[in-house]
Amino acid sequence: MDESHVQVGVGLLVFKDGKVLMGKRIAKHGGGRYCGPGGHLEFGESIEECAIRETLEEAGIEIQNVRVICVHNLLVWEGKHYIDFGVAADWKSGELQNLEPTKRENWDWYDVNNLPQPLMEAEDDYFEAMKTGQIWQGTKRM
Repeated sequence: MDESHVQVGVGLLVFKDGKVLMGKRIAKHGGGRYCGPGGHLEFGESIEECAIRETLEEAGIEIQNVRVICVHNLLVWEGKHYIDFGVAADWKSGELQNLEPTKRENWDWYDVNNLPQPLMEAEDDYFEAMKTGQIWQGTKRM
């Protein structure tokens, strides 16, 4: 895709038994940082459908109770412009699998009060949105 176009990203916080799913990225995009599943919204796909698909493709689990918790405009993040939807969901079924080993080192469930570091920049906003109920996180130049 031409990098002069705005892209739509969907990132997730998936919860199970009071813990959140995080994995350490090893790909160029976000390498060394922790985040939940996520990816690009495909043509004709809802945000919820994207969240369900990406989680199944990346971690091999099914989710439910998908809800948008955060929206922001990330200007020139790693050379790209994103409209980002942060989504929360609950684990439904399945065992964790690392289905994209060239992009992510691992998956694990972390206590929300003891998160691995460093987090991807958007993850901080997702957690803040959940605490405050403020969905619009504004525009950020990164």
